This record gives sequence, C-alpha cells and structure tokens, in this order.
Amino acid sequence: MRTYCHFPDIAWRLPLVAMLVVCFMAVSSCNGNKTVEPEVVEEEGPFYTNPVIPNNCADPSIIDNRARDGYFYAYSTRNGTNGTPTVVYLPVYRSKDMIHWEPLGNAFGGLNRPEWVSESSLWAPDINYINGKYVLYYALGCWDESDRSASGVAWSDRPEGPFTDVGMLVDIETQGVGNSIDPNFFDDGDHKYLFWGSFGAKSGIFAIELSADGLSIKEGAQKVKIGTSMEGTYVYKRGDWYYVFGSKGSCCSGAASTYHIIVARSKNVLGPYVGPDGKQLTDASFDYTILSGTEAFRGPGHNGEIITDDNGQDWMIYHAFCKSNNYNGRCLVLDKIFWTKDGWPYFNLATPTPSGHGPILK
Repeated sequence: MRTYCHFPDIAWRLPLVAMLVVCFMAVSSCNGNKTVEPEVVEEEGPFYTNPVIPNNCADPSIIDNRARDGYFYAYSTRNGTNGTPTVVYLPVYRSKDMIHWEPLGNAFGGLNRPEWVSESSLWAPDINYINGKYVLYYALGCWDESDRSASGVAWSDRPEGPFTDVGMLVDIETQGVGNSIDPNFFDDGDHKYLFWGSFGAKSGIFAIELSADGLSIKEGAQKVKIGTSMEGTYVYKRGDWYYVFGSKGSCCSGAASTYHIIVARSKNVLGPYVGPDGKQLTDASFDYTILSGTEAFRGPGHNGEIITDDNGQDWMIYHAFCKSNNYNGRCLVLDKIFWTKDGWPYFNLATPTPSGHGPILK
C-alpha cells in the first residue's frame, strides 16, 4: 500500500514559492516496506507525456553532453521493425531537454555496422565519455544461438559518430560466458569495468576490469560473477553504495511482455550485491522489483543511465511497449527516480508515469 499527501489546487499555483511537502509514504514490495524521505518541491519543469520517443527505441543509453555541446544524446538498438527497408540500427537522437528528441542517424554512419559475428543483430548500446573520446559498447546478438552472442566496443570524436569499430571484447570463447550481451561500462576512479551478461545456463552477470582507455580487457584481468537470471545491467554509485539495476521477465512479447526493473546494492563494486532482505543477486530467485508494467506501459525495462537535473532531481530512461503506440515496438519512457531514507531507489507509482513535469535545466 502507498499513501499520498493531497493539497488544494491553489497551492500548486503559488509562483516561485518553495513548498515543503512532508509526505511519509509506505512503499510496499515483495521485499518489505520502506519509509520515504520528505520531498522539497521548489519549482516545476516543462510538462511532458510518455513515451518521449514514440517509435521503437529499445535498450536505451543516454549521455549528458551539455558541458561540451549543450545536448543530451540517446542511443538505442533500432528505430523500427527488424529487416524493414527504413529501419536504422543503433540510431542516435539529440535533445536539449530529454523530452523533445531529433534523430541524427546511425551511430556507425550510413548503413555501416559491425559484423564480426555473422548473421547477428546489433543490440543494446552503452555510451560513455572516456579520456576525451566517445566510447560505445554494444552487443552482436544471435536470438536462437545465444552462445554466438558477444559484446564489442567502438569510439568516436563526436557523440553522433560515425564510430570506428574496435571489435570484440567478451564472448563465450574468451570468457566462458554464453549470451555475452548487454555491456555496461563503469568507471570507479582508479579502475574501469565492463559489466555484461544475460539469461541462460551458461550465462549470468559478470564484471571484468578494462584498460585505462576502456577499449580492451585489462591484461590478466579475471571475471567476477555479479548476478544471475537478469539482463540489461546498469551500475550506478551514490554515496558509499554501488547499485546494480537489471531487468527480469520477457522483454519482447509486446502486450504480453513481463519485463520489470530490479535493483541490488553493495559497498564493493564487485559485490556481493544484495536486496533489502539480504538476498544476493546471484540467487536465481532474486526479484526486488522497483518498476512493473501497466496496461498503458507493458514490459518496462532495460533502463539507461540516471541523469540528475539542475534542481537535483534524478531521472531515468527505459523502454516499454506503449498502448498509445498499439504496443508496436519498445518506446522511450522518461521517469523520475527517488531514494528512500535508507538509500533504496524507487519510482513514485512503482509503475511508469503517463505524464508529468520534466527535468529542470537552467
């Protein structure tokens, strides 16, 4: 059960007056109740409606590039139906406000794409800025032959590309990990890591140290198992805690999709990662869920990076099949993410938000 505070409509019309909204809410989930911190609401951003990209925009990744050119950039698996003449693989989008997005084309330029795994599909980009270069991790996936799936890396001097492919980073032959997809880069200061993996008896979620430029596996590095029975890994640090976000359920069944976002945390970047009840992420039954679907938004998951706006509010992008789009492709959804007093992330409704006030960007 979740209880909310309600205020007269006139209260929200007071211009530029800071309001302290003291509203202790009981946040329930399959793992127990959490007490949520009071929220301070000082001003509101522009109104928006989800999805913010209404076409296929699966497995999104986002970078805040405002300090360099004033834009956010988003990347996704593709922009339409696989195999159709107009589909763009690994499309790049640009935005000033994370709400209105313009397409820029294919990250690899024209019709180019890596093909070092034959008859594979290009999936799950992960964008980063490393040592003055834009570094893009990606998967070459084989839906019916997961042991052939692998992850690679490319780089560019510009966020829109074209990216120059470096090649394979992890696969079953080099790391013994089947279904080696959904790469995610994490910089821990003195060490850089690649997190990757998915479902499957030969798979799981693993981490391994990278070279200083992020373009290769560090010599002598050994993989560490982080989790199991999940995919779409995203690692985030807040205070002393490292958080692993992931997705469980069926990703790609349209209105029947059961994808949902889970989270675990650790004080060590290499784990062990646990939920509020102490269950470890390596336990196949782990399912501390923070976001589930509704009729309007089916199968929300494979979240991108957390972006903090200029008012200190955190935002997350993820994909979902949307009723407004007749569940045709996984659209890009933008949502606020909050934190409990004891440091657990949550979404206000525990389901996607249909509309609201967006990021405050000054």
